[in-house]
Amino acid sequence: MDLSLIILGCIIPGVMTGVGAIPIFFAKNVSQKVLDIMLALAAGIMLSATCFSLIIPSLEAANGSFSGVMATSIGIFVGALMLDLIDEYAPHEHLLDHRIEGGAANKDLSKIWLFIIAITIHNFPEGLATGVGFGGENVANGIPIAIGISLQNMPEGLAVAFALVSQGYSRNKSFWTAMLTGLVEPIGAFLGVFLVSAFEPILGFILALAGGAMLFVISDEIIPETHSNGYEREATYGIVLGFIVMMVLDVLF
Repeated sequence: MDLSLIILGCIIPGVMTGVGAIPIFFAKNVSQKVLDIMLALAAGIMLSATCFSLIIPSLEAANGSFSGVMATSIGIFVGALMLDLIDEYAPHEHLLDHRIEGGAANKDLSKIWLFIIAITIHNFPEGLATGVGFGGENVANGIPIAIGISLQNMPEGLAVAFALVSQGYSRNKSFWTAMLTGLVEPIGAFLGVFLVSAFEPILGFILALAGGAMLFVISDEIIPETHSNGYEREATYGIVLGFIVMMVLDVLF
């Protein structure tokens, strides 16, 4: 097991949120169309990485047994349910369309903390999925997940930084806030590595759990955001292209 590869793979995706926010210093704005296409492309990449690096390895660990396949199925459902419960009960604000959820508690939270909570909800399960990918017997499974999440984090960081600027925050503060919110991912990533290492007998279930969480984030958060501003067709092709790109990289490399 290449420890340095695992460490870099767990840290870099979180850092890429800050990298994506760098244009805040020299660009006044980014068109909604470009942002939607970038997020959709990342959603396709994440979807492909989820399928080929989490769910398929989970099924392979089942060795064709009924109990193993059921463990994968239950893991996917539980992972999605876990994110659904977090999404339902944690007050947060969606990144692009500013829909408020979470009940009356939102009235007592400033915009900046709503954004931080939203990014935490997005990034922790993504970090967990990255760590689970690197923590299995085949460390290479973590590489496409890390690449996919890194690419997804860049437009997300850009969206957050510009949204904060629009709320009156300085560009420096907006950049560092975007950077810091991305750093929750390494925490989830190292937790994922630990879970796989400590509970190897239920590796298939843990892989599926991370896959279900990723599927929920993609379907409930990212895709709706890219399809709510009038660029649905462009976003759809972005998802398809992203899926194909990551599929090719995963199979060939």
